[in-house]
Amino acid sequence: MAEDVFYTVEENMNNLRIDKVLSEIYPDISRSYFQKIIKEQIVLVNNKTVKSNYKCSKDDIIHFSIPEASEPDILPEDIPLDIVYEDEDVIIINKPKEMVVHPAPGHYSGTLVNALMYHCKNDLSGINGVLRPGIVHRIDRNTTGLLVVCKNDFSHNCLALQLKNHSITRRYEAIVYNTFKDAEGVVDAPIGRHPIERKKMAINYKNGKNAVTHYKVLKNMKGFSHIECRLETGRTHQIRVHMSSIHHPLLGDDVYGPAKSAYNLTGQTLHAKVLGFIHPRTQKYMEFESDLPDYFQKLLTIL
Repeated sequence: MAEDVFYTVEENMNNLRIDKVLSEIYPDISRSYFQKIIKEQIVLVNNKTVKSNYKCSKDDIIHFSIPEASEPDILPEDIPLDIVYEDEDVIIINKPKEMVVHPAPGHYSGTLVNALMYHCKNDLSGINGVLRPGIVHRIDRNTTGLLVVCKNDFSHNCLALQLKNHSITRRYEAIVYNTFKDAEGVVDAPIGRHPIERKKMAINYKNGKNAVTHYKVLKNMKGFSHIECRLETGRTHQIRVHMSSIHHPLLGDDVYGPAKSAYNLTGQTLHAKVLGFIHPRTQKYMEFESDLPDYFQKLLTIL
């Protein structure tokens, strides 16, 4: 069945085009889809049809229907994987740049999950559903480095508990704008959805979730710094949002930093270098480390 939606326009969306407002409310649905249903007169504002250039006013009531979502078939794909470790319970992957971790609107093929389904066959946990089999945590599309995938529900539950208790070791390296006066520090600020740009995250003291990032300066360089970040929590875009909030956005991050990268990069310079956890079955601590990718090392040399 279709979902019937009634939405009252908030003050921060006053004077925005209606297609923009709808895409901010539902960031997983494309703006072109909303333009289509507005043109088809399926969207009502205050019980009247409007054109796509209609600008909303505070307290406007928008009414429309969203068709019931159908999950697409996710197919195994023979994509090479950089496997750091594997046993009957877990598999550790060194993820390359530009690979999406799990299928989502606009990315239903070429993802890490597609590759894992081919490699692991049916040996992936099912707790997170058909779109995210085995995925207990994720890293951004343009972040490189280590993540652990679970092959069964037993290991998934164990690692999910460790994530909840903040006992998994996750250390990242990044290149950020500007130099630091202090050798290390902590950013303790809640992260939630950006109040206006709904596809972005932001420091959000009203509705955000607790987020803590510890950082250490590895080297100050001319106009940039090479740092290590240790995650105490694991919020979406946490390092990117936190470092930007203290005026040290990641080099290459065109979402939370300058619109144009200083070195014509694709995405942020962020690498998940160290990953450690207690193995679900053996109950022994295991730690893995991944070398910085070539592009990252070359940038350090240049800087």
